[in-house]
Amino acid sequence: MKKYFLSLPHDSAEEPTMEGMDPAELAEMIAAVDAFNTGLQEAGAFVTAGGLQPPSSATTVDYSGDSPVLTPGPSIEAKEYLGGFWIIEAENDDVAIEWTKQASRALRSRVEVRPFQEEPAA
Repeated sequence: MKKYFLSLPHDSAEEPTMEGMDPAELAEMIAAVDAFNTGLQEAGAFVTAGGLQPPSSATTVDYSGDSPVLTPGPSIEAKEYLGGFWIIEAENDDVAIEWTKQASRALRSRVEVRPFQEEPAA
């Protein structure tokens, strides 16, 4: 089975928080995401998932020279940032896209899906 990365982009002009959401809408979204995760697990497609803190919490590490350089913040400035992700396994791109549709519906947001690079044949 191929592995796929499902990512949840956020607009960097805002740092969405669950605290700012309507409690009823938040409860519905959490229930929908839980149901999505359960469906992934029951199908044997779930590998891992997680939400990420905003870019302001990042530390960039560059050890390409003689000593490491640590810089507070993200390594690049962008109009969007990664807010969360799933790693799933699917038989093919079409199946991965169907899972991504369900993730997008549960989150009420855009979700990007990308296949992992496959190891070269020996």
